[in-house]
Amino acid sequence: MPRAPRPSWWVYVVRCADGTLYTGISTDPDRRLGQHNAGTASKYTRVRRPVELVYRERRRGRSDALKREAALKALPRRAKLALVATA
Repeated sequence: MPRAPRPSWWVYVVRCADGTLYTGISTDPDRRLGQHNAGTASKYTRVRRPVELVYRERRRGRSDALKREAALKALPRRAKLALVATA
């Protein structure tokens, strides 16, 4: 029996209404954006709506996405803004 294809994982950055940036991972960034804007995704974005998807990158798997998410979160704001500007 053939194995089901593995879902693509994405690292994404959203800009909140207050100008802050939030980084996360998902297999479906567009669906996750809807959850953020509905107030059902995270405590952080719940009080900073609406949010706008400003960056995303595909990763090989969940582990790789989590590592990249941690790396992006460790960046200073200036570096995150430069990354977002390239998107």
